[in-house]
Amino acid sequence: MMLNFFDQFMSPVLLGIPLIALALLLPWILFPNPAARWINNRLITLQGWSISQATHQLFTPLNQGGHKWATLLISLMIFLISLNLLGLLPYTFTPTTQLSLNMAFAVPLWLATVIVGLRNQPTIALGHLLPEGTPLPLIPVLIIIETISLFIRPLALGVRLTANLTAGHLLIQLIATAVFVLLPLMPTVAILTASVLFLLTLLEVAVAMIQAYVFILLLSLYLQENV
Repeated sequence: MMLNFFDQFMSPVLLGIPLIALALLLPWILFPNPAARWINNRLITLQGWSISQATHQLFTPLNQGGHKWATLLISLMIFLISLNLLGLLPYTFTPTTQLSLNMAFAVPLWLATVIVGLRNQPTIALGHLLPEGTPLPLIPVLIIIETISLFIRPLALGVRLTANLTAGHLLIQLIATAVFVLLPLMPTVAILTASVLFLLTLLEVAVAMIQAYVFILLLSLYLQENV
C-alpha cells in the first residue's frame, strides 16, 4: 500500500535488485524485427513508415554532417516513447520520471553536440555566445548570459521530460483515488469523474509520445547549430 502519492516514483527493488534495470531492457524486445521476405506484415510496415517519417521530419533541416546522428537519435526517441507508454500500464514503473536517468540521456548528447561544434567550426560555435552588432558595454553581460543559457540546456531537457511525466502520473493518481472514494457516496459524480480520468489517460498517452519527440527535436536543434 502506498503511503503517499509520490511512492509510485520510487524505483522498485526485488531481492535487492533494482527493477529499473529490467524496465530499461524490456522495450527492446517488444519491437518486431523485419523478416527476410519481400513483403512484411502490417505492423512492421507501419513501424518502418513511422520511423521514416520521423527521421525525415527531424533531419531535413540539418546538413549532411548531422545525418550521421540519425540512427542514435531516432533509436533514443523510440526508446523514450516505449518507456513512457509502458509506464502507463497498471503495476508498472516509469524510469523516465527519474531526473537522474533523463540527465544521463541529456548531458552526454548535449556535450557531444558542443564538442562537435568546437571541433568542426570553433569560430561559429563560439560566435553563438555573442550576437552580432552587440553594443560594447553589453558584451561582458551577454557573454555571461549566453554561457549560462548554453549550460542550462541539458538541465532543461531532463527537467522538462521529468516534470511532464510526473505531473501527468500524479494527476491520474489523484483522479483515480477520487473515483474510488466517490463511488459509494455519489455514484453519478464518480462516473463523470471516471470519464474525465479516461480522457486524461488518452491525453497522457499523447504527452508520452510528444515529450519523447520534443526531447529529440531539441537535441537536433542543438546539433543543427554545431554542424
